[in-house]
Amino acid sequence: MKDDKAVIIRLLKTARGQTDGIIKMVEEDKYCIDIVHQIMANEAVLKKVMKIVLHGHLNGCVNEAFNESEEVREEKINEMIDVFDKLVK
Repeated sequence: MKDDKAVIIRLLKTARGQTDGIIKMVEEDKYCIDIVHQIMANEAVLKKVMKIVLHGHLNGCVNEAFNESEEVREEKINEMIDVFDKLVK
């Protein structure tokens, strides 16, 4: 994930800016559908960040765990299973 840190930070700052914009839209009583579109755009950015972080975790931490003990491997695999379970709720 270290290689993607700059990309992740840029995307998170984009999401933060979008969130600030959504708050302003709500405060200014903007059209509901316009607000919903901005929320969906914000979700898309956050999903992209999550994808990058998960890829980094799989390629780094999980991959490295396969050189460790069975306990460590199982821990990393169970972490990923928990994440997948939460994603598909």
